[in-house]
Amino acid sequence: MTAQRIDRRRSRRRDLMVRYAFVLPAALYMLAFFGYPIVKNLVMSFQAYDFSTFFNGRAPFVGFENYAATLSDPIFVRALTNTGLFTIGSIVGQFVLGLGLALYFRRRFPLSGLLRSLLLLPWLLPMIVSAAVWRWILEQDNGALNRFLEGIGLISDPIPWLNSSDTALVAVIIVNIWLGIPFNVVLLYSGLQAIPEEIYEAGALDGATGARSFAHLTLPLLRPVVSVVLLLGVIYTIKVLDLIIGLTGGGPANATQTLATRSYEMSFVEFDFGQGAALSNILIVIALAFSIVYLRANARAAKNG
Repeated sequence: MTAQRIDRRRSRRRDLMVRYAFVLPAALYMLAFFGYPIVKNLVMSFQAYDFSTFFNGRAPFVGFENYAATLSDPIFVRALTNTGLFTIGSIVGQFVLGLGLALYFRRRFPLSGLLRSLLLLPWLLPMIVSAAVWRWILEQDNGALNRFLEGIGLISDPIPWLNSSDTALVAVIIVNIWLGIPFNVVLLYSGLQAIPEEIYEAGALDGATGARSFAHLTLPLLRPVVSVVLLLGVIYTIKVLDLIIGLTGGGPANATQTLATRSYEMSFVEFDFGQGAALSNILIVIALAFSIVYLRANARAAKNG
């Protein structure tokens, strides 16, 4: 009996070691490529880490001075406001258009598969390529959009899409909506495909058709997918950098400056890596706070039915 117990313990120990052996590479990868950069960024935010640090190796501890300087920066409030407007405008546009297209493609019609494949092209293109193309489209004097609008008589003078502080943020939001629609369509379409047709047939017998069917059947059943789409969309949008850098560089007059672009500017233009790290940590905290609040609210709503 004792020998059997010893054999069982050895067998369990071997099984446990095998499990750890499979998990270890992933854990090491996460620590090396995610854990270390986050810890390093956190440490840098409490140091006077600038360009001279690369030569003399000195980065004295300054406490919360970088955070205080970042929060007192006159551009910070503008960047925070732009981040909120950019995120809300992008998420609303992407989700509404993405849901509409997902509902449209749910119907079977010729070439629907081909059209869905073509819809993925904006998502597959490198971001900097998309930014370059849209910069040409939105160019004030010779841009394709202004030429088209002038040709059909909608405008008489070219619109400075990217050169005016009144229109630059709107233009950047429109481009980001265009880039984010495929992501929303793919996930929402998959969620719609998972809803059994029998539910709609049963609902139709009770008079749930059209808008009523969408409100009382489709949206409640699609709630888990919607939660993932919105959460991932916000986390991705709040840190968009390359698109804004490629289109406007944060200008004109900081009209499209966001927390992400300001952090980049502090670190790699002004070479104040300490303040850049502090601002990026603030951005991480904002994203985490939104995620926690949204997930709790969504779980409470699902619990209450």
